[in-house]
Amino acid sequence: MADPRLRRINKEIQDIKNDKASKVEIALVADSPFHLVGTFPGPEGSPYESGTFDVDITVPDGYPFQPLKMKFITRVYHPNISSQSGAICLDILKDAWSPILTLKSTLLSLRSLLCSPEPSDPQDAEVANHYMSDQKGWEETAKYWTECYANGSESARPPEAGSAGAGAARKATGEEGDVEEAAAKAGLKVEHVQQFSAMGFDKMKVIEVLRRLNYRGANVRNVTDDRVLNELFGA
Repeated sequence: MADPRLRRINKEIQDIKNDKASKVEIALVADSPFHLVGTFPGPEGSPYESGTFDVDITVPDGYPFQPLKMKFITRVYHPNISSQSGAICLDILKDAWSPILTLKSTLLSLRSLLCSPEPSDPQDAEVANHYMSDQKGWEETAKYWTECYANGSESARPPEAGSAGAGAARKATGEEGDVEEAAAKAGLKVEHVQQFSAMGFDKMKVIEVLRRLNYRGANVRNVTDDRVLNELFGA
């Protein structure tokens, strides 16, 4: 009998993929339905409307009776989102969670949070103080961060299964060509692979570990070198 958690999360992933109108997208990290990246556009009429935002999602063992674990990968200037870690202060991710909530409804709630700040219950006190003392200045900063960090250039979204990646079309020969192609298919930068392979690790092992850790785009800042090395030594 299939795992109820797996059955439910697979259905929710498919529901998102079938619902183009919601503008929410979902991608699996290293082909795991329990580690995902959710993506949505900033809400219109807000300082975030020109941006596209990635969210790291972990599905806990107790789902749907335990809340999804979510944090922003894209940097956001918002009272309820840590400007450093992407941690989110939202009641439905904590004690107000209900099993009737889904991946899509929770991501849509995050999108709504962007245009409905709650500075009295902040995740980032400095941003909240800016919001309450100088709302125009806060809005200008939020727009600037959106232009800098949410313009798509630092997307952490993994490539679709079967995608060759942006750089895979380049023709190369020999071992380096194989590494470049494998990195491109995984949506990784060759220089990141070389950074760790230069320490003596097998390049293909490095690619597999970076793929599993979603070492892409803005998420690179959330994955420490020590974590990568621990995974490599344990691989």
